[in-house]
Amino acid sequence: MPQSRRKLHIKTFGCQMNAYDSERMAEALAPAGYETTEAMDGADLVILNTCHIREKAAEKVYSQLGRVRKNKQARTAQGRDTMVVVAGCVAQAEGEEIIARAPVVDIVVGPQSLHRLSDLVAKAESGERSVETEFPADDKFTALPKRATGKRQASAFVTVQEGCDKFCTFCVVPYTRGAEYSRPAHAIVAEVERLAGAGVREVTLLGQNVNAYHGDGEDGATWPLARLLRRLAEIPDIARMRFTTSHPRDMDDDLIGLFGDEAKLMPYLHLPYQAGSDHILAAMNRKHTAEEYERLVERIRTARPDIALSTDIIVGFPGETDADFQATLDVAKRVGFAQAYSFKYSARPGTPGAALDGQVPEALKKERLAILQAQLDESRRSFDHATVGRRIPVLFEGKGRKPNQIAGRSPYLQAVYVEGPETLIGYIAEVDISAAGPNSLTGVMNAGFEWREPIQAAV
Repeated sequence: MPQSRRKLHIKTFGCQMNAYDSERMAEALAPAGYETTEAMDGADLVILNTCHIREKAAEKVYSQLGRVRKNKQARTAQGRDTMVVVAGCVAQAEGEEIIARAPVVDIVVGPQSLHRLSDLVAKAESGERSVETEFPADDKFTALPKRATGKRQASAFVTVQEGCDKFCTFCVVPYTRGAEYSRPAHAIVAEVERLAGAGVREVTLLGQNVNAYHGDGEDGATWPLARLLRRLAEIPDIARMRFTTSHPRDMDDDLIGLFGDEAKLMPYLHLPYQAGSDHILAAMNRKHTAEEYERLVERIRTARPDIALSTDIIVGFPGETDADFQATLDVAKRVGFAQAYSFKYSARPGTPGAALDGQVPEALKKERLAILQAQLDESRRSFDHATVGRRIPVLFEGKGRKPNQIAGRSPYLQAVYVEGPETLIGYIAEVDISAAGPNSLTGVMNAGFEWREPIQAAV
């Protein structure tokens, strides 16, 4: 162990899986003497953990690298070295091009090679640059260190599945994350048990297609996601479970039924439908129709009537007509989403969608997105306002925005703020919801509430 700690700054772009990967990179580098810092100008090692889903993702990374370069130059003038790493999906997609365009970068590493980061850093310290964007045969989760438990937290992400075999024509995930892979159940159980022992009360299982999970079970059989969730529910200190992101084609009866049968599984489901037109869905290679999606929603709501549904929607996919767009609006209206993420289509290099005829003009995409988002915002406000007057359990996760305020999450993943002492962080308590704001709920603590065990000291 080095005598003095070195500083590590990680900037995370994109999805929750990237947030998980960033945590794991910090843990992997801790034995080499690195501790995290929020200040880039004080960091000996800077990592950009990138996402390739959004429009002009690569250009945004190069823009950020321009700021990193200036910071490195300033530190060099002070006699301090700075190592720069580009990780994640842009790293996977761009590879050698990153170092060619941005010589400030020392290491380019894809998401499937994160377990090699410590070795790559050691090589870079001796002047050897590295580009690791292959899909290695070894399992990165096995090679990574056990989850660190020194950080006091109420909830945690756990990646259980990576990659995608669906090949939607707009999506780069199969090319940046590879084929579907599911971690063995025993490894996930051990990770969650370790987190629970450190005080984590809620876990969110992550995967590009998390409900396609098909990992080796503890009994030797292949377990689907529902079986894994049942096993995790047996861990006493875990009070809440969630999972994201799901594909409609992989929502089987057991998983749907679990929403009604397992109290620890929270009533929230992110279920992208992307478009309401069968013509566009076929062009996207989504492998479901709008009617099939709505029938699936009916089955889910039969199992759990109060469930909060969220979704992803793309407007302006090539060939989208006014009628196609109206069909998307109609599905969103009928389903009534509690939350939604909507985007203009942007062509991702190397995907089939980028070569399709009928690209929609940017101005029209912008207009359609504004219409859709206004409708979705109304739906979200309606769901939030329906919570006012209810008494709901809230898991408190941290301090609020105002003095004497603490913040938590409802079972429906809504942000909730109440007045209360910080000692309640880590408790699940009943809250009477009094108001719904633009992005959160406020309430008052039920005077007679009974709470679960608090977060224990970290081990």
